[in-house]
Amino acid sequence: MHLARFPRLHVAHLPTPLERLDRLSAALGGPEIWIKRDDCTGLSTGGNKTRKLEFLMAEALAQGADMVMTQGATQSNHARQTAAFAAKLGLDCHILLEDRTGSNDPNYNANGNVFLDDLHGATREKRGPGLDMNAEMEAVAETFRAKGRKVYIIVGGGSNPTGALGYVDCAFELLAQANARSLRIDHIVTATGSAGTQAGLVVGLKAMHAGIPLLGFGVRAPKARQEENVYALACATAEKIGAAGCVARADVVADTDYVGEGYGIPRADTLEAIRMFAQLEAILLDPVYSGKAAAGLIDYCRKGRFTAGERVVFIHTGGAAGLFGYTAAFA
Repeated sequence: MHLARFPRLHVAHLPTPLERLDRLSAALGGPEIWIKRDDCTGLSTGGNKTRKLEFLMAEALAQGADMVMTQGATQSNHARQTAAFAAKLGLDCHILLEDRTGSNDPNYNANGNVFLDDLHGATREKRGPGLDMNAEMEAVAETFRAKGRKVYIIVGGGSNPTGALGYVDCAFELLAQANARSLRIDHIVTATGSAGTQAGLVVGLKAMHAGIPLLGFGVRAPKARQEENVYALACATAEKIGAAGCVARADVVADTDYVGEGYGIPRADTLEAIRMFAQLEAILLDPVYSGKAAAGLIDYCRKGRFTAGERVVFIHTGGAAGLFGYTAAFA
């Protein structure tokens, strides 16, 4: 697949490392666990959204934008990386932050990613839960356009066919790393939320006939809705790269049993997973995405759903900056 025909800005530190987690694997006594370090993409503490933004921001410049706008939850990793990318390009950035948790914790509302949004020079507004946030963005964008600004809107999570190209490319990158090491991969797991990461990965894997099952651990929506969201975006992404029909509905699998009370609210097993990765492997997860996916991974190992002799690759989507908004959860 020739992704070079799509506009792209090369900002991320790629390829991200692929590392074996010896101490975690030993502690769980099951499969050999590897990690794809997309927390090391380099832009403002890194994270998975940087790959998507390489394509999205290139499209924004191609359209003559002088301002970008996006939306996300209060502690949005995507908002932080968008603000950082905009700063690097000299574009203004305006963010709508949705209160999905109802938290009154000052750290949650002003520290972590929110602090970094401000530090990168973004402006922001707050919205309550349950709104159509993309419609909210369109309305705000029109007020800027009325003042002569050229606004490029990025959907939540950067999860549209353009953004998902970043994870088609990640699948190619991972396969190249595995092939170079003669590393047979039996399973790939990752967090799945706005759908772009899982959709891009499944398209890349299927387009390359990798034969590796991909599992997304959901962080928000129920299973049926999450899988449908990912499948729809995967189909649109496959069509964009000229591989229409490469993804079947059965290729899209999400497990949403580790969401807990809701988006952005960590469970006890989320916190355990964060501590295990930190104390066994010196790797920082986040309480919203990677922590919940890691909780699922750990539980699958303990229950024998991933077994001895298998190799499992965990795609680390980043988000460590969000830890500073959740200090109360670890008290």
